[in-house]
Amino acid sequence: MTETEKQVATPTVNKAKERQFKGLSLSERKQQRREKLIEAGLEAYGTHGFFSVTVKDICNEAKLTERYFYESFKKSENLFQTIFLQLIDQLQQNVMQAIVQASADPKKMIEAGLTALLTTLKNNPRMARIIYIDAMLVQELHNQATIHETMSRFDRMIQAFVMASMPHIKISEDEISLVASGLNGYVTQIAIRWVMSGFKQSMEEVLSSCSIVFLSLLNTFSVEIQENSTESIDI
Repeated sequence: MTETEKQVATPTVNKAKERQFKGLSLSERKQQRREKLIEAGLEAYGTHGFFSVTVKDICNEAKLTERYFYESFKKSENLFQTIFLQLIDQLQQNVMQAIVQASADPKKMIEAGLTALLTTLKNNPRMARIIYIDAMLVQELHNQATIHETMSRFDRMIQAFVMASMPHIKISEDEISLVASGLNGYVTQIAIRWVMSGFKQSMEEVLSSCSIVFLSLLNTFSVEIQENSTESIDI
């Protein structure tokens, strides 16, 4: 190789070394740091609460400097929102999976879905605190309609269950949507109280309390379907 060829080749090697560090590209390292911050945030927020944790606390937990925090997030609320949305996705997936795996019996579907919800919360107290305590108090999530959007997702899931389990019911989708919102709000308030008490009441008591309104709904709608069927036969 001539001297000129060596001079041309050397910068190329240096650039390759700049792009890779311990086998990771710059974007991969950035993503790795972001994931560490998310894990640290879950631990810190879930243990001490959002309002007791600073950016410095998060960085200490993640073993990163603060400049790396601002590389991924503008402020602590942005990190909290990211964690909150990930946890909501996980919670919803657990509930949906349980419902799908249950038999076609609406009562068993209700029990499976609510059991999955409550079990997930009790087994993951950090998740429970973030979703049902701190998230309700972080104004940023309300300003960006994050809370409303996530609640709406559970509303739609309940609405889909009602319409699928009782396809012959003669009630408008708008009315069913309102009922679904009410059921979601009912369960949410019970969950908040349960989480804030440190899961003091037994799972059986909480499950029974949550199930009551769903079972009452089934009974009410079943009666209406039977009455409508009777009227059709009489006619």
